[in-house]
Amino acid sequence: MPVYEYTALNSQGKKKKGVLDADSISAARQKIRKEGNYPVDIKETVSRDRGRKKKGEKKSTLNLHIGSRIKQQEIHVATRQLATLLGAGIPLVPALSGLVEQTTNKSLQTKITLIKDSVNEGNSLTSSLAEHPRLFSKIYVNMVQAGEASGSLDVVLERLAEVGERQQAMRSRIAAALIYPIFMALVGIGVLFLLITFIVPSITKVFIDRDQALPLPTTLLINISNFLQNYWILIAALLCGLIIGIRLFIQKPNGQRIWDKLKLTLPVLKDLNIKIAAATLGRTMSSLLESGVPLITSLGIVKNILNNVLLADVMDLATEELEKGKSLSSVLRGNKYFTPMLVQMIAVGEQSGSLEKMLEKAADSYEKEVETKIIAMTSMIEPIMILVMGLAVSFIVISILLPIFEMNQLIK
Repeated sequence: MPVYEYTALNSQGKKKKGVLDADSISAARQKIRKEGNYPVDIKETVSRDRGRKKKGEKKSTLNLHIGSRIKQQEIHVATRQLATLLGAGIPLVPALSGLVEQTTNKSLQTKITLIKDSVNEGNSLTSSLAEHPRLFSKIYVNMVQAGEASGSLDVVLERLAEVGERQQAMRSRIAAALIYPIFMALVGIGVLFLLITFIVPSITKVFIDRDQALPLPTTLLINISNFLQNYWILIAALLCGLIIGIRLFIQKPNGQRIWDKLKLTLPVLKDLNIKIAAATLGRTMSSLLESGVPLITSLGIVKNILNNVLLADVMDLATEELEKGKSLSSVLRGNKYFTPMLVQMIAVGEQSGSLEKMLEKAADSYEKEVETKIIAMTSMIEPIMILVMGLAVSFIVISILLPIFEMNQLIK
């Protein structure tokens, strides 16, 4: 069924915009009038059949455009609102209709309308969500499937919203901690580039015109300045090419494995990435298990979320060993990519029958450690940057002053 965006005037003459599904424009116009509004403009956006990706068919640019304009935070809010409506005893289709009215993002309104249309035709909410993989991840779809199977969809949706909001909050805190040092680094590099490329040549030109022997630091500074003046475009192009080359290399299987191994072995990044992986594993598996998703299925979902080939191999091995009757803790014990504390908490959870609770506690602990470690790292970066900037500026100042001192001595 087609989906229409409309603009209408209410009884007070105020403009109202929204999204609705109807068989035709005339049917859409009738729906708007039944609500007591006067239609001004109606246009079709996308039908559910066109929105669904068929076998052998590429995604339309419209779908890509719609998906790219919806923020994850809006998904979390919509999930919590739907959980509230279902918890109040409202059936799924009317709840989705209410969610369409509450949503202000037109792109998200269109997607929810498509989902409501699919459910109204007799499809499950799980299959309807799976038609939009750009918006709803595997963990989201699997948890909803478990919620539908257990009859506790509102509880599962509430938990999904909480997990998503918590992960979003952690990412926001990490980003906030990194903004200042990144800004300082960019400003510092820009200032040094301007000094060496544009300011220094006008000063050192006086020394060059006198044709006197210059000290080594001054000669070095002049050579650096001349090099940057003549080849800064080439240097920028080489840096861009290097970044693109590294990205293309990482996209290949061997390159991805090498990059993922570096993330887990480099001294500075090793501990941080291992703790991030532990927090992700604990938080995701806890949510999946509490929603009723089987342990082996949960491992398959976590494997994709960890975003690391080496950790995915461990999850595959754990899945094989679990199918043979072994425990998860016995598979992970001794693995250098998973901390002893995480393994111990998993073992305690398996023995006590509260694995999801222990995983949630582990996730809480590791998320706090990750945040603390990132803040500590950024606090160390700031004095290092100040020191480097100070040394660079001192070198420039000394290189300029030395010839001046020598000229004064000659005059005396």
